[in-house]
Amino acid sequence: MTGADDRPGLAFAFAPLEVEALFMPDDLARLDGLCRIIEATPLRRLDDDRARRVLARTQILVAGWGCPRLDAAVLAAAPQLRLVAHSGGSVKTLVSPELFTRGIRLVGAADANALPVAEFTLAAILFANKRVLDFATRYRRERRGLELYLSVDQTVGNYGRTIGIVGASRIGRRVIELLRPFDLRVLLADPFVSAAEARALGAELVLLADLLRRSDVVSVHAPSLPETRHLIDAAGLALLRDGAVLINTSRGALIDQQALIDELRTGRISAMLDVTEPDVLPAESPLYDLPNVLLTPHIAGAMGDEHFRLGRLVTDEVERFVRGEPLRHELDPKTLDRQA
Repeated sequence: MTGADDRPGLAFAFAPLEVEALFMPDDLARLDGLCRIIEATPLRRLDDDRARRVLARTQILVAGWGCPRLDAAVLAAAPQLRLVAHSGGSVKTLVSPELFTRGIRLVGAADANALPVAEFTLAAILFANKRVLDFATRYRRERRGLELYLSVDQTVGNYGRTIGIVGASRIGRRVIELLRPFDLRVLLADPFVSAAEARALGAELVLLADLLRRSDVVSVHAPSLPETRHLIDAAGLALLRDGAVLINTSRGALIDQQALIDELRTGRISAMLDVTEPDVLPAESPLYDLPNVLLTPHIAGAMGDEHFRLGRLVTDEVERFVRGEPLRHELDPKTLDRQA
């Protein structure tokens, strides 16, 4: 631990979480030993008198969901800032070019946030192949016994089925890893991955159209970029085999939502959607009512006690920074445009 007078000033900026919801007591104690915590209450905005007073003394800013954009005006109010440690996933709404021009280092907790999303996706894939949504609906409606299940065809179950992963992102790679113990074939579509890299991950590299045509379950994990908007459009949805399930835990804009609704209305495919476009659907959206849709309100990422994993990653990175050690989750501005 450094001497009290030498410790860098640390501030928090996020909403609506409180510090105690993100950091376990031992991690807070570590931060307090490494840094001077200027104020324990997070900044909710960065343009008022309190923010200017805190930022003037800040060398390390722990940001999170709800943190305002770190634009030129904010950075001018923080002349000593050396590190931004973001406790959330994507940093696209947070960072500005001025951050890197100033030489301020940036770390993110996307690796930690990827874990619960991948776990959610794994559960969705296994449930999709078992037709859990369909059987739960039928059981509730018909209220009868095992004969309901004994007559199902051999396209139900998790043996020898084909899973298509769209995008070898952090989450996509973690999903492939979690699928390894199961008797499933995994296809991968990603233009930035070679066939050898895909094999090393445990997947067969294919074109997107081939993946859509061959998969029993398709799970989307590509970043939301201008060139990936409606990556899966009406033509792509038409390639899906009858009975296929489409899972999206990434971004709603990756799928042409109206085309998806039209396809779902036929009853030919099903969908499990944790994200939509917009993120909160209007009350009249048919996605709420279609029986072949499992719709959840963007819950795949860190929730509840999973936030502590993000806080632990940030604490570890702050400790490495203060001790002059290499950072493990530093973000490269050259690759930010390809991230979610």
